[in-house]
Amino acid sequence: MKLTTKQLTLCALLTAMALALSYLENLFPLSLAIPIPGVKLGLANIVTLFALYALGAEQALLILLSRCLLGALFAGNINALFFSLLGGLCAMGAMIVLSRRQVLSVYGVSVGGAAAHNCGQIAAAMLTLGSSAPLYYLPVLLAVSLLTGGLTGLAAACLFQGLSHTDLMKG
Repeated sequence: MKLTTKQLTLCALLTAMALALSYLENLFPLSLAIPIPGVKLGLANIVTLFALYALGAEQALLILLSRCLLGALFAGNINALFFSLLGGLCAMGAMIVLSRRQVLSVYGVSVGGAAAHNCGQIAAAMLTLGSSAPLYYLPVLLAVSLLTGGLTGLAAACLFQGLSHTDLMKG
C-alpha cells in the first residue's frame, strides 16, 4: 500500500487520537457503572470506525495495528498485545465484512465489531490459559457489546454528521 503524504499524516493523527482515547478510557472506572470485570467502552473504536468509512479498510487496518502496538509499548505491557491484536483483528474483519454488505448502519457495524472483539479476546484467553473456561464468560461480554458497540456507533455517527461538510466524508 502506497500512501500519499496527506494520507500518512491523517493515519498518524488518527492513530494518536485512538491512543489518546484508549488512555483516557483507562482513567475512568467503568466498573462503577457496569460492574462486570474486563468491560471497556472501546472509545478508540470510534477512530477505527471513522477510518474504515472515511479512508477504507487498508488504512483503518494500518491505524488499528499501529494503535495496538504503540499502546502495548507505551503501557509497558507487551503481554496485552496478544489480546489487543486478536480482539482488534477480529473486530476489524467483522466490520469490514459488515460495512461492505451495506445492509447495516454504522450502529450495526459497530455492534458487530464489538461482539467480534470480545470473541477475539476470549479466543486469546483460551489460547493463553490452554482451557475452554473463558467461553463461559462470552455470553456476558456479547450482551454488553450491544451497549458498548451501540455507544461507539452513536459517537461515530455524530462524528460523521459533524464532518459531513468536509473533504474527508466525500465518497
